[in-house]
Amino acid sequence: MSLNKLLIFALLCVGFKVSAQQSVKGTVTDSSDAPIPGVNVTVKGTTNGVATDFDGLFEIVASPSDTLVFSYIGFKTQYIAVGAQTTLNIQLKDDAQALDEVVVVGYGTQKKGDITGAVGLVDAESFENRPKQDLGSLIQGQAAGVTVIKSSGKPSSGFDIRVRGTSSIGASSNPLYVIDGVPTTDTRSLNPSDIESISVLKDASSAAIYGAQGANGVVIITTKKGKTEKAVVQLDSYVGFAEVWKTLDVLNSEQYRDLMTEMGRSTDWSQYPYNTDWQNKIFDTALSQNYQLSVSGNNDGTQYYISGGYINQEGVVRSSQMERYNFKANLSKEVNDWLTIGTNFNYTHYHDVDVTDNAAVNQGGVLLGVLATPPNITVYNEDGTFTSNPFQDWENPVSSTDGSDRGYKNQRLLGNIYTEIQLMEGLKFRSNFGIDYNSDRYDYFLDPFRTSYGRATNGISRYNTNNNNYFIWDNTLSYNTLIGKHKIDALVGTVYQKNRWEYSNIETRNFASSEIPTPSAGSEIITATAGKSEKANASYIGRVSYDFDNKYLVTANFRADGSSNFGPNKRWGYFPSFSAGWRISQETFLEQVESISELKLRAGWGIVGNDNINTYQYLATVGSGGNYPIGGTIMPGTYPASIANNDLKWEESEQLNLGLDLSLFDSKIKFSVDAYIKKNNDLLLNAPLPTATGFSNAIQNVGKVENKGLEFQLNTVNYSNEDFSWTTSANVTINRNEVKNIVGQELFNGNVASRGEVSLVREGEPLGIFYGYVWGGVDPQTGNAYYVDSNGESTFTPTADDRRIIGDANPDFTYSLGNTVTYKNFSLNIFLQGSQGNDIFNATRINMEGMTDSKNQLATVLNRWKNPGDITAIPRVSEGNTDNSRISTRFVEDGSYLRFKAVTLSYNLPTKVLDYLSISSVKLYVTGENLLTITDYSGFDPEVNAFGGNNTVQGVDFGTYPQTRNIIMGLNVTF
Repeated sequence: MSLNKLLIFALLCVGFKVSAQQSVKGTVTDSSDAPIPGVNVTVKGTTNGVATDFDGLFEIVASPSDTLVFSYIGFKTQYIAVGAQTTLNIQLKDDAQALDEVVVVGYGTQKKGDITGAVGLVDAESFENRPKQDLGSLIQGQAAGVTVIKSSGKPSSGFDIRVRGTSSIGASSNPLYVIDGVPTTDTRSLNPSDIESISVLKDASSAAIYGAQGANGVVIITTKKGKTEKAVVQLDSYVGFAEVWKTLDVLNSEQYRDLMTEMGRSTDWSQYPYNTDWQNKIFDTALSQNYQLSVSGNNDGTQYYISGGYINQEGVVRSSQMERYNFKANLSKEVNDWLTIGTNFNYTHYHDVDVTDNAAVNQGGVLLGVLATPPNITVYNEDGTFTSNPFQDWENPVSSTDGSDRGYKNQRLLGNIYTEIQLMEGLKFRSNFGIDYNSDRYDYFLDPFRTSYGRATNGISRYNTNNNNYFIWDNTLSYNTLIGKHKIDALVGTVYQKNRWEYSNIETRNFASSEIPTPSAGSEIITATAGKSEKANASYIGRVSYDFDNKYLVTANFRADGSSNFGPNKRWGYFPSFSAGWRISQETFLEQVESISELKLRAGWGIVGNDNINTYQYLATVGSGGNYPIGGTIMPGTYPASIANNDLKWEESEQLNLGLDLSLFDSKIKFSVDAYIKKNNDLLLNAPLPTATGFSNAIQNVGKVENKGLEFQLNTVNYSNEDFSWTTSANVTINRNEVKNIVGQELFNGNVASRGEVSLVREGEPLGIFYGYVWGGVDPQTGNAYYVDSNGESTFTPTADDRRIIGDANPDFTYSLGNTVTYKNFSLNIFLQGSQGNDIFNATRINMEGMTDSKNQLATVLNRWKNPGDITAIPRVSEGNTDNSRISTRFVEDGSYLRFKAVTLSYNLPTKVLDYLSISSVKLYVTGENLLTITDYSGFDPEVNAFGGNNTVQGVDFGTYPQTRNIIMGLNVTF
């Protein structure tokens, strides 16, 4: 090739390269949409770079094939392929360990580095790679000291949360939830896909701003807002399949026949030739599907986030189901430089179909029906009615799932409107009005023909309604200023809240047909009731935070609460708190220690309250229904129902917290430890009264419960470069609970299997202990069970005085471990969660190994005693005699477990494909939930409690709906 040709070719190449380059402009902001000056913007692999100006603006020359690198201290580095884009608006994500991360706290925000209390954080990044089915699944295992109790696997079951243990006996121990500034106690209607971040205020120094409602902790939920100037449309969807991860072996038809023969029951077995697997009939592979569409943006001072969602989740137990429609709108407008107005509201339509668990087969319990129904029968009789146990009129479990029409429906509107006025530099006034309107109804119809109970009652129809109207109006004045090295933030305000409940219930029976299922078609009214109640709170709040030289931090909170729930002599409660922090890493003597990014000591003390009791408890109430005959006519009568207590007041929780935060090696390792003591005084309990009062007991402020513990949290960046990263998060919680005072009472709760109460509340012991007999074994000569009495001797007939503490549902510790590995466009997240050292009382086995009646039994009874000299742990058949199956250590099992809670593999489509499709991002993922559970527990599932979130009865399994194994496939698309 000649020289001229080479020159022409070179010029063409240069010309092509120049023509391919373009000017790329944009803005770089943080998570709150504030511009970030000084961000380094470079073309990857070159020295070509610029920095953003004061307004976060940049302009750089790059080719479509180039990749721009955005980096700034405290934020995660982002790599953006240029492609055909000429405008890029980049929002840098806060480094998960960065101290400038903004955290939502009560009535405001704080930088993470300035927090002096104990606050657990769950941000969107921690759950963005997982399906978002409910709030509890997002929080579980994510924050030390926060225990999520999912006592059942039903789609409609919900969850309970305990922050640093169970704090009360007679009042609720659930935390207060605050959604976009509106307090609530029910989160079932919240769409988890709308959540941006979750803050858990764990100690009194952080929760005292909520006063009488903060004793059990506060969970602050912030939903998403628009961030970018250009509208962002996002579609999230998934389809999942669920199944029970374990079934139990029961007797087959031949083995059941032998058991009944041994029991002395006889029948014509030729009428019952079946061998039905009832677990196969009741347990289904359940389908779930979820769809969420949102649009968001922030343009010309108008910030918006609008979303709609739908979820349909079938249960693994036949007929159980949950369905929810959501509509969400968050809007705000900067009217001018001193006025901002906005609203956040959410509408939900919720529907579920429940099934009865935690009940015996003769009470409609489906799970115990699955195990106890004889296999010798099939589902239907020839006339289409449900078959029954050959020896007793206990219908098969399909009658419990299919034999009645039932459904719960709820409509809810939750939201607020607010105004912010910038009165002067640093001084802002905010007025917020929030509402939570709930309206629900429950429909039930049992037709008069298909079931034996329906035939006995000639049909049943029930219609129940509940309406709850709540509103809150708070007005706050906040001020912040910086004077030299002195930074001051102050807040004062007032809060007014009111709640009104209304309900009505009606039940009728005796229907001529099944054509009209409403109560009006029944000729006999069984129940017809209605009622109303209301509660109001008025509060004054204040907070001052002081920061000197970014080293020494002090925060003081105060709240005065007045509540209509309490007596006129003690209507107002006062809740102060103080906390301090010392950022040791800012001291000059640590300036040269480059390995320490942050070292902070924290200490806090405070008092918070609990007013979660029924209304009008302090009043002397009058009961209705004391009717009496006069002249052959029934006249309405009333009677004194309770005695007045004008000194009734809040439960108080006094807490002391000490904490240490340590970050090492540019925050690649972050470690936190907290130690706390939480003393709950003046518990609201029914305590004995002198008989001269005419009442045996009344609710009084008499009890004391104490929790103390340690919390450890660790987050590490094990390795990170452009193509590969590996991060780990772990936490461990140790909590010890003790009942300090219940005025000498012993409280028994938790009646199971018609054997009495399994739970005891006693001074000096923790809540959640099991109380019963000590199992000795089976006498080889008689086959009867014997027990160990209080003197250590064996007996066949123990007395009530021989009972003792036989187990503890409280774990030694709970823990979680998460690992996330990313390689190029692939990401793998493995999240493990577990509990160690807790006992479970397996009351299911009382029924299923008792051999006292015609119920089918677990296959373990094949090893029962039959002949003198047999050595076994299963007693003999003992029809009608419960001595061999008392509440005892025989049924106490180790409930420890380690569960692969979620394993998610995701893939992000490459930039080239996205550019071709004109889509910002596409993520495909598959998640396995509860894939593997390592446990020695013999029941369906170790993560259950037949008594839900009960304070005193914990860790009991009595035919409880188990947690399920789920496979979920999802797609997230951003336009």
